[in-house]
Amino acid sequence: MPAFAVILKRKELILMRHILRFLGFEHRSRHVKEYFFAENMKAAIYMSAVIIVLEAAMIIRRALIIVSRETYDKMPSYFMKYYLDPLLLIITASVMLAFSVRFMKGITRNKRIGTAMLLFFTFICLYFGIKVSVGDYRSGEQILTLMTMELFAVCLLNWQPFISIMILTASYLYMYHRMNGLIAPNTGGEGVTTAMKINLFTMWISMIMVCISNYNNTRSQAIKDERLENMNAYLSKLSLTDDLTGMHNMNYFHAEAKKVLDGTVKEPDEPVFLFMDIENFKSYNEKYGFHKGTELLKELAVLIEDIFNGSLTARYSDDHFVVLTSLESYRDKVKKLAKIVHDMQGDVQLSLKCGAYCPVKEDRDPDLACDRARFACNSIKKHYRETVRMYDEKLQSQFRQKQYIVNNIDLAIQSGYIKVYYQPVICVTDGCICGLEALARWEDPEYGLLPPSAFIDILEEYRQIYKLDKCIIEQVCRDHCAAAGRGMEFPPVSINLSRLDFELCDIVGFLCDMTGRYNISRNKLDIEITESALTNKQSQLQRSLADLRRNGFSIWLDDFGSGYSSLNVLKDFHFDVLKIDMKFLAGLGTNEKAGTILSTIITLTKQLNMYSLTEGVEHEEQFNYLSSLGCTKAQGYFFSKPVTLDDLNELISSGKLRLPAAAASQNA
Repeated sequence: MPAFAVILKRKELILMRHILRFLGFEHRSRHVKEYFFAENMKAAIYMSAVIIVLEAAMIIRRALIIVSRETYDKMPSYFMKYYLDPLLLIITASVMLAFSVRFMKGITRNKRIGTAMLLFFTFICLYFGIKVSVGDYRSGEQILTLMTMELFAVCLLNWQPFISIMILTASYLYMYHRMNGLIAPNTGGEGVTTAMKINLFTMWISMIMVCISNYNNTRSQAIKDERLENMNAYLSKLSLTDDLTGMHNMNYFHAEAKKVLDGTVKEPDEPVFLFMDIENFKSYNEKYGFHKGTELLKELAVLIEDIFNGSLTARYSDDHFVVLTSLESYRDKVKKLAKIVHDMQGDVQLSLKCGAYCPVKEDRDPDLACDRARFACNSIKKHYRETVRMYDEKLQSQFRQKQYIVNNIDLAIQSGYIKVYYQPVICVTDGCICGLEALARWEDPEYGLLPPSAFIDILEEYRQIYKLDKCIIEQVCRDHCAAAGRGMEFPPVSINLSRLDFELCDIVGFLCDMTGRYNISRNKLDIEITESALTNKQSQLQRSLADLRRNGFSIWLDDFGSGYSSLNVLKDFHFDVLKIDMKFLAGLGTNEKAGTILSTIITLTKQLNMYSLTEGVEHEEQFNYLSSLGCTKAQGYFFSKPVTLDDLNELISSGKLRLPAAAASQNA
């Protein structure tokens, strides 16, 4: 077949589909059908009310005529002639009105009865319109009643166009048949006049056009309404469903758990909140990729919903899940899940950790309950033999301290409770101080001296760590400035930054501002980044670290060897100093491989044009060993623990720590 013929055939098919659609020959969704039915019910209310009022007025008018003329003896014939049909129409309209009102109020939803009533109502209206119009035509009046009833029954009510066409055609043909047997009043001849034929045909065509237009307008609105409803349903589902795993999200969990805590829902009888974490999941992601990690999370979601069938489950975040279940046998279910998780592992060892919290009567906040279960879960991380931990009084005390830290970090900074302690970094070749590491301590009036382990992780968890790090940066700059004001040399200071600092604030800009404000050379500040901080958002960190280097700051890699991707980190980033994790030095006496690995790392740093710094030096033998390996710098309790600036100066003055000769003479 020629291409032109194919195109023509395709256009004909498209045109035919459009014609059929405009005539109502198409599949209509359930929503569209219900929309049309509801619109017909609304229209039926108005139609019925108008018809009842009009016909009641006509009956009253006829009754007043009878009374004024006192023709009571003709009442039987008048009733049959003037009252029977209007009363039938009023009764039908009243029934239709009652059903429509009940449907719109939701009292009844029987669409079959409603459709049958609409058809009967339409038939009665058209019957009444034809009968009255025939009488009007016989008397020489206009046939407006039929047109009015057709507007009501066929145009206001939204029938599919082909149904409307059949109804209109049948009614006009019947009307024409009745009129064609009468004497035309204006001509005196039998049959319908040419003018009336034209009028009837014009009315028929006009009504059909109105019906088609009304139907397609309503259809378009129904489709828009359906799309909007589908979108709302989709958004509603998104608001209650985790898009990664398909299980409930925390919005849904919070709402349903609130009902349990408020007593609205009585099940479970003894509720317990569970917080579950897949330990070492980050390493699993790094080794197998995020696609495999996502598959694992989806599989876990199915397992949790299956094992805790009938309980309230949700994905909390990342590889964390929460469950609200019954206290009875929850441990057995957790252990069953833990065994399955353990069996899933390949080269990366996975384990399930679960924290549990039983709410008391005063509890009304599901988020707080989840926090307590989460706190219990975190308390057994890195504890190989423990899978489940119930939140108890001991954890309660620790949890209060955690809440205290989160709620009081701003006050602690403003009040000067955050102090900088310095731990010296020693040059291996001469044993002199070649730098200091700034470490945070919290001297709290209520809890006393808090070590970093008591608040660093908590501030990172609640994304408040940047406040602490900015406070430490400014204090170090202030100490540098004070030393310069006294004409003293202050060693370079390394400052630990969290990966969140680069997300939550402009840490590079802040460092530049502080060094400018206190007139400090930027080579006096070294920036330490832990290896674990470099596993996420590498492109962003690469840009930020490049900015730091471009602005004159040195970059140190802290805790090298503690993570999974150490060599990848060295490949992707450029560092000035490599801080070797203390576990290598600690393993020298018990593990023959530790020395070999340590020696290899130090050699690697030289080949990559970096300095090596080994942490955890506690004995002179370790220091001498590092010297034999060619390690550049060392740090540990053998030299000094972290101390205040005053204590550091005292150690230097007493000769326990030494500054390089040039700095010592300047400070003297």
